Amino acid sequence: MSYIFYLIVYGFLLTAALGLLASWVDRKLTARVQYRVGPPLLQPLIDIIKLSGKETLIPKDSQKMLFLSAPVIGFAGCVLASTLLWMNNINTQNTFIGDIIVLIYLLVIPSLSIMLGGFSSGNLYAGIGASREMKLILSYELPFILSVLAVVIHSHFSIKLGGILNFQSQNGFVIGSYSGALAFLAMLMCVQAKLGLVPFDVAEAETEIISGPLIEYSGAALAIYRLTKNMLLFLLPFFMVILFLGGMRFDGINILYSALKYTGILALIVVIRNTNPRVRIDQAMRFFWGPVTILAVIAVILAIKGL
Repeated sequence: MSYIFYLIVYGFLLTAALGLLASWVDRKLTARVQYRVGPPLLQPLIDIIKLSGKETLIPKDSQKMLFLSAPVIGFAGCVLASTLLWMNNINTQNTFIGDIIVLIYLLVIPSLSIMLGGFSSGNLYAGIGASREMKLILSYELPFILSVLAVVIHSHFSIKLGGILNFQSQNGFVIGSYSGALAFLAMLMCVQAKLGLVPFDVAEAETEIISGPLIEYSGAALAIYRLTKNMLLFLLPFFMVILFLGGMRFDGINILYSALKYTGILALIVVIRNTNPRVRIDQAMRFFWGPVTILAVIAVILAIKGL
């Protein structure tokens, strides 16, 4: 299959569809926890379509080009990362040396786009939210990278996604080791922050700074941001499935098994979201630079020792 096919069908269409479905599951479960009925199945898609049809307003004091291009930059990073993951998951021969490093860079682009959009809007609340997003990125990226490093070391220093998948097919899942289990827990916390979900939703914090970096966005620009976030709700757990659970297979009973892998991680994300209060930005930074980083460092040490 050509790279363009992977990009359009897997990187965008399939990931968007699964991301919208994951968003519905998240909202439905959250509603049930709060004794509400929750939205219908197609509500996330309807929300995106409705936003796309509305006018995009541009703030007078904004840096217009950066303001409008920021959501597109984040969306492009998400689609490219998704394409890279699908290519390796479908065929481990579609890998190249260092693709996992490229993926780490691509996965930070959506967060950077939110930060750029907030700073370029000229709004005070957006600037505060963008500042918080920047601090969050500086906080969780270190343990996130260390968690990936633990997997790389455990997989005989393979810096190829295909190599990590092949290692697990021959030696069992990485999460079955001590280092893999600890790295999984550390990365789960980082993914929660990357998704901007409670307790790490301090950047948008609707009750405090009225959506923060996104306060000035409307119409198609806001729809792109929302779609990107929905896609990340599938993409980041998918990345964890590849790193720790041997990826997804779509033959026979493995379809159900793969769905359970992803659903299990999504369930953990939803549970964390609904059982914790929002933390302050200083608390989030101390948490990631403290316990989460220490956990990731221990995982790396254990991986070096072969545990």
